[in-house]
Amino acid sequence: MAELVYPPVIGVARTMFKALDLRFDIQGTEHVPARGGAVLVSNHIGYLDFVFCGLTARPAKRLVRFMAKESVFRHKVSGPLMRAMKHIPVDRAAGMDAYKHALSALRSGEIIGVFPEATISQSFTLKNFKSGAARLAQEAGVPLLPMALWGTQRLWTKGHKRDLGRNHVPISIRVGEPMTPEPGEHPDTLSDRLRSRVQELLEAAQRAYPVRPKDADDTWWIPAHLGGTAPTPDLAAAMDRRR
Repeated sequence: MAELVYPPVIGVARTMFKALDLRFDIQGTEHVPARGGAVLVSNHIGYLDFVFCGLTARPAKRLVRFMAKESVFRHKVSGPLMRAMKHIPVDRAAGMDAYKHALSALRSGEIIGVFPEATISQSFTLKNFKSGAARLAQEAGVPLLPMALWGTQRLWTKGHKRDLGRNHVPISIRVGEPMTPEPGEHPDTLSDRLRSRVQELLEAAQRAYPVRPKDADDTWWIPAHLGGTAPTPDLAAAMDRRR
């Protein structure tokens, strides 16, 4: 079936990125398979992360179908677009339908995008991974594709105003080599191994990031363990529980 919506949406996004003069540093796109199913797994620090994750598949001429919370599909603007791009709604109270949908798509050769932290990390550190991505890869017999984003939180994230001005924000993206589940490997063990790899990629993106805070008021996007004023993981978890 022809893709009538997804390519134009990508075109609009690329035009927006040029208008914002975003500075991209993307490495590892050669690891995205040119064909066949895969589970793309990323950290989650901003509302636009799915757009940036999808960019990594462009050199391979692939489209990524993301699993996203069901409320996004109920929005009068985003909902029709998400459905037309064949993304997968996830009802957290009854997630098996989304799991089966994703499993079928993987077996038909699609790339499925998953944020295994489930929600945006307000500490900008990795939260614990849920095992769904690992289980999908194991059951579908496809590789996991780890990746990490850095800088996207400066554009639009939870608890902060959008900043979509022409501020030349750098966006660093690292894609790792595909990971193959070991025979008989427990999903939790595979998830831990996957999280460790994403952590390595995240640290590499952070080390390479070319910008530092301008002043004391600009340290909010830096994790506490790196000297910033973002909430600690414990405080961020408490904030999530209050929502």
